Amino acid sequence: MRSAHAAPPSRAPDRRPVDADRFRQALGLHPAGVVVVTADAAGEPVGLTATSFTSVSLAPPLVAFYIAESSATWPKLRRADAFGVHLLADDQAAVAARFAAKGVDRFGPPTAWRRGAWGVPLLDDTAVRLLCRRGDTRRIGDHWLVVGEVVEAEVTAPRPPLLYHQGTFGGFTARS
Repeated sequence: MRSAHAAPPSRAPDRRPVDADRFRQALGLHPAGVVVVTADAAGEPVGLTATSFTSVSLAPPLVAFYIAESSATWPKLRRADAFGVHLLADDQAAVAARFAAKGVDRFGPPTAWRRGAWGVPLLDDTAVRLLCRRGDTRRIGDHWLVVGEVVEAEVTAPRPPLLYHQGTFGGFTARS
């Protein structure tokens, strides 16, 4: 029920979408957790750094991340039926940078890893490792949404998370 003193609803102005640079600048003020996603693509380990990771559901246990259509890793990763998600700790900025870099062997030294179920490359010494069976995949805008069902969750050593904020990696300090 509308109050007699409430203003009438206003009509939103007709505007074009925010340009990409302004949108990136605005969302850069929102800190995001940093993960590395890995998979086996026909015997080849592939991986990338993502800050778009999120939980989706508890029952069943689902997680998701987004990957740009333009990603050089996406054509290989999209063929994988399973993937690993590695939640990075605040002292692992070098790992995040390595898996975000172009033209490097992301799995070469100094990266320490082993193969898990379905051949999924599992990185050593991350705070958490999730093994996921790929579920839904949908194109949304200029990205792909990849949803996975978590079939294994390994918490190796709870540590403060690595965050991405205003174009740089950093840590988190809890307030007392």
